[in-house]
Amino acid sequence: MGDADGAGNPGDGETPVHDVRVEAFSIDATTVTNAAFARFVAATGYRTESERFGYSAVFHLALEAELDDVVGQPPQTPWWLGVRGADWAHPAGALSSIAELAEHPVVQVSWNDALAYCAWAGRRLPTEAEWECSARGGLAGRRYPWGDEWTDGQRCNIWQGRFPSVNTLADGWLATAPVHAFAPNGYGLWQSVGNVWEWCSDWWSEGYYASSSVENPTGPATGAQRSMRGGSYLCHDSYCNRYRNSARASNTPDSAAANVGFRTVALA
Repeated sequence: MGDADGAGNPGDGETPVHDVRVEAFSIDATTVTNAAFARFVAATGYRTESERFGYSAVFHLALEAELDDVVGQPPQTPWWLGVRGADWAHPAGALSSIAELAEHPVVQVSWNDALAYCAWAGRRLPTEAEWECSARGGLAGRRYPWGDEWTDGQRCNIWQGRFPSVNTLADGWLATAPVHAFAPNGYGLWQSVGNVWEWCSDWWSEGYYASSSVENPTGPATGAQRSMRGGSYLCHDSYCNRYRNSARASNTPDSAAANVGFRTVALA
């Protein structure tokens, strides 16, 4: 587990490389889709945190909303817009819809929302160790789910062009791609890197790997943020080269965005 070739981002805590053993587990082949999340909402009446807050984060080129609905733009990351009316059913703003996106990953879901879905489905979020084991597809120490080299062609849904203003759409997608796009890894997982960030169960700690247990590590006991893995459709070498097996990130449990989703693990 960890960054074996030095491609990691300083501060992301991808080192030291360390041995981990996890008990057998069953993980979703894809991230949870809009169709699956819609069934959960229909069955329970659940309202996501983005719906309750009244806004969420949308990438500027994907915006589908009135300009009056833009309520914020962080100066450090101006490509993100705080958009009133953005939520899982309207991922790009109030004028957007998931009507044609049933088999795309659900986004605009917080860690807390993912946990609520898991409780309904009788499943759970993967630990970081389980996620990384699954993402590698049996290729120990490799950079990507398919190996160390990018090779020709499009292997996953990331940014092409000049970030954040020009996307050539070489892979066919500006935002999310269907969950069965591209090719699965050696374990049959689709798009474990690229497309959307995936929530994990662990609390986040940059320094956790130095003290991680070998057997079934579950992360620190406490924290302020939860771990995310896999990168997203916004990853690009000039900005975010986190479309790698070992790449790590985090956010607060109540945060949501247009490039964050999740997959689940069976309870037994």
